[in-house]
Amino acid sequence: MSATTATIAPAARRAGLARRLAAKPTAALAILVLAGLIAAILAAPLLTHASPLKIDPAHRLLSPRTGHLMGTDHLGRDMLAIVLYGGRTSLIVGFFVTAIAMSVAIALGLLSGFYRRIDAVLMRIVDGLMAFPGIVLATAAAGYIGPSVTTVVLALSLVLIAPALRVVRGQTLIVRELPMIEAARAVGLRETHILTRYILPAVLSPILIQASFVFSAAVLGEAALSFIGLGVGAKDVSWGGALAEARDYIQNGWWIVVFPGAALVLTILSLNLLGDSLRDALDPKLAGRRA
Repeated sequence: MSATTATIAPAARRAGLARRLAAKPTAALAILVLAGLIAAILAAPLLTHASPLKIDPAHRLLSPRTGHLMGTDHLGRDMLAIVLYGGRTSLIVGFFVTAIAMSVAIALGLLSGFYRRIDAVLMRIVDGLMAFPGIVLATAAAGYIGPSVTTVVLALSLVLIAPALRVVRGQTLIVRELPMIEAARAVGLRETHILTRYILPAVLSPILIQASFVFSAAVLGEAALSFIGLGVGAKDVSWGGALAEARDYIQNGWWIVVFPGAALVLTILSLNLLGDSLRDALDPKLAGRRA
């Protein structure tokens, strides 16, 4: 099989991705929920004119009603505004963490899987990072730098690079031994050309799947850090921060926990379902075994 034919094969498999996803009810539901959440978050100024940081003690702990569709919290802040603008924080963190973590993981994973000398050194560093629980590393980094969106992005990126890197490296080790790579070497192609033209397209499917799980882990990680007071700063709102502040008032107002908690659960669940659906769609044999 020629290198050109082998390169076309992954592209041909990905061409039917949308069709296979559309045939899976869980994928369609996940996409629909995520699209609805993203649309509502982006349209926050149109859905509410309240500020998520405006304190109004005279209207504290109001149950959901006209004017405050999700009620107010213990400081009189509008819960709908907190949920919508808190979602913006989650999306920003998820996007930048995924972009940073996956970019570094792809570059280092390709090098580690292709060059044995680099692999021997790099994987020992990765093993050391993965020896510690991710939340411990993220908490240490966030606590050292100080709470802010930038801190959360950097801390979670550091934690999520290692597992993504191992996925890319493992796939690269497999593709490196394929006949198309041997053929590319035999005709004298540069190693950088082989990496970018043949190996990278061949490992894009697991990279795409891993990216969905990294995004989900980033959103959950941001909520966890904000919950313990090491997340975003005081000038930003987040779902984790809202849940942390609601702990002492849950008996007085169920809505201050339910609405941000539901938004967080729906987002994480939808992202995980989408990731599972992508894995099945990109590996029809796996989907057949599950069926």
